[in-house]
Amino acid sequence: MASSLKGRDVLSIADLSQDEIYHVLSKAIELKRLLRTGYDHRYLKGKTVALIFYKPSTRTRVSFETGISQMGAYPIYLNVNDLQLGRGESIEDTGKVLSRYVNAIVVRTYSQREIRALAKAADVPVINGLTDEHHPCQVLADLMTILEAKDRLAGLKLAYLGDGNNVANSLILSAPRVNMSISVATPPGYEPKDSILKMAERNITSPMCKIEVTNRPKQALRNADVIYTDVWVSMGQEAEREERMAAFQPFQVNKEMIANAKSDAIVMHCLPAHRDEEITSEVLDSPNSVVFDQAENRLHVQKALLMLLLR
Repeated sequence: MASSLKGRDVLSIADLSQDEIYHVLSKAIELKRLLRTGYDHRYLKGKTVALIFYKPSTRTRVSFETGISQMGAYPIYLNVNDLQLGRGESIEDTGKVLSRYVNAIVVRTYSQREIRALAKAADVPVINGLTDEHHPCQVLADLMTILEAKDRLAGLKLAYLGDGNNVANSLILSAPRVNMSISVATPPGYEPKDSILKMAERNITSPMCKIEVTNRPKQALRNADVIYTDVWVSMGQEAEREERMAAFQPFQVNKEMIANAKSDAIVMHCLPAHRDEEITSEVLDSPNSVVFDQAENRLHVQKALLMLLLR
């Protein structure tokens, strides 16, 4: 039985147990069905959610604002320049003040340390909309998409090709919680942090879960049920573009590369995609691609998360 999520913070996928992850996914699937049937599901009527964004966004902002509105609550978008943070007010004081006005806070920022400080000071639930280290909302949407496509999570193998970034970190941490194996292929020097790998390995409880890091993409793809990639140059890394493009070219997800996985493997990308860089248009638009289902499912899992945190 899933424990109560009411009033909790979700700063990393590691903050959720296996039962809690499945509880969120089950609720998200239910909310998706209710939305498509036109059922009134304004379960958060009268609530207010603050959205603090240090980074620009398409999917995170639109999915949160739309989902909050669909649930009958009020979203307040706050660019960091709209806040007194830009003039020296501490993140802790901001958390304390916003707690007097709103029912939950979503933050999209750079530093995981900063979001932890805000959550510690705030008296309302804080959700990580993205940091440089973690992206829990994205990975909940990913798990929902895999579950819809494959009818299970346990025993599957996910192959991730690309940078050992926040998405890779969150996928690695989620794998032991749903008994899924993950193989991460990166160029030398771009591997996920050892601390993330050790945390994930400590949580392995089933032989169905194996965690592998390699510099050989074809090895990672062997027997993969899911193929996942992300951009090679994230926000703030523009100065490294030339170096990264050269290093990551052998890791491009293209028709020849995905032939190393299972024939029915689904292809995933958290978007935005740089077509014909990390993934070819041919693969992105192929029948195996579920990237736009992923993007839609951000809406549903975030609604589910807010509902469980606030009700």
